[in-house]
Amino acid sequence: MAKIFIDGDAGTTGLEIREKLADEKDIELVSIAPELRKEVAAKRDILACVDIAILCLPDAAAKETVALADELGAAAPRILDASTAHRVAPGWTYGFPELAPGQGEAIRAARRVANPGCYATGAIALLRPLVDAGLIAPQENIAINAVSGYSGGGKQMIEAHEKGEAPGFELYGLTLEHKHLPEIVAYARLASTPLFVPSVGNFRQGMLVSIPLALESLSARPRAVDLEAALARHYAGATHVRVVPAPKSGRLDALASNGTNDLEIFVFAHEERRQALLVARLDNLGKGASGAAVQNLSLMLGGAS
Repeated sequence: MAKIFIDGDAGTTGLEIREKLADEKDIELVSIAPELRKEVAAKRDILACVDIAILCLPDAAAKETVALADELGAAAPRILDASTAHRVAPGWTYGFPELAPGQGEAIRAARRVANPGCYATGAIALLRPLVDAGLIAPQENIAINAVSGYSGGGKQMIEAHEKGEAPGFELYGLTLEHKHLPEIVAYARLASTPLFVPSVGNFRQGMLVSIPLALESLSARPRAVDLEAALARHYAGATHVRVVPAPKSGRLDALASNGTNDLEIFVFAHEERRQALLVARLDNLGKGASGAAVQNLSLMLGGAS
């Protein structure tokens, strides 16, 4: 029976992971007493006795826990980090099994896995197959728009929405900086940073990530059907990512994937105008956070992806 420690199980992602693992017969969830959470010796003792530690912490605290594990040497547990701290760090494996052939096996063998960001999961899922296929050049100017449920915004944002004090919809990150951009650039294999505009809707969970493309401005001059075919080839056989025909209504419900670990990809097109819109739909708490963590944990324990 694998012993698993969720460091930070009082937060949204940690609570969701604990709930998803609660009925797993082959896993023993090991906890630290609430009054000892900040005691270094107590945490060191927990780390020394578990197989895998899942970090659901702020970046600085995640780095501190990793440093503590380093002190244990050969007795250190494997680590699955859900923070932003190690997503592009050397020695860490990116926890998106569908990224490329062999990525699932890399996660299975890794000592340290970085769980992807929610926005990054959608953006990379759309871009990486097309860059690998030569349909989008790494140097293209890319714009990414996204809307998320408020549960991904942290304690203050969640409280504001649940108290009815937040707006129905808002753009944010308008400094054009976002913590998910480094991993998008790295794992989508882009040569420059895309223009990323995130937003929050007044719903708890759900996410749409969209990338508009002027097809004539792309150096490969692809058709929309070429994009869709390349995406379908890349995800053929994937359990949790699939390409879905664009609905004729021209509408997408951001909440339709909630409660799942699925990511759906759509390609909308206006061929006469040579325009396409790539869209990824996912649950920001599912494939965008806790669902992805449980999928990665299954791989790390030798299970299926």
